[in-house]
Amino acid sequence: QVQLVESGGGLVQPGGSLRLSCQASGNVFSLYFMGWYRQAPGKQRELVATLTSGGSTNYADSVKSRFTISRDNAKGTVFLQMNSLKPEDTAVYYCNAQSRQRTLTYWGQGTQVTIAS
Repeated sequence: QVQLVESGGGLVQPGGSLRLSCQASGNVFSLYFMGWYRQAPGKQRELVATLTSGGSTNYADSVKSRFTISRDNAKGTVFLQMNSLKPEDTAVYYCNAQSRQRTLTYWGQGTQVTIAS
């Protein structure tokens, strides 16, 4: 069993930066994919960025060149550095982790990110 705990959300002005962190506990070495999804009010949850334990990344087009995902495999942590934030980035951000075959999926409780003047 794996638990995911996010931190780092908050209120930031447009153009600002935030860094989200997610700490996994339990069998962290089983987590091939780790990443971030987000859900804005009235919208479906969407992928933001994922990173495999081998270093392969996948970003949503809307965040490419602004967001950077990184992870520490040994510690079971994943980070999302978000720069040049826009109001449309406002959402609840969820940490996600999956096994290599995607047969096991874990979610964090979510952290609110609000971009407003």
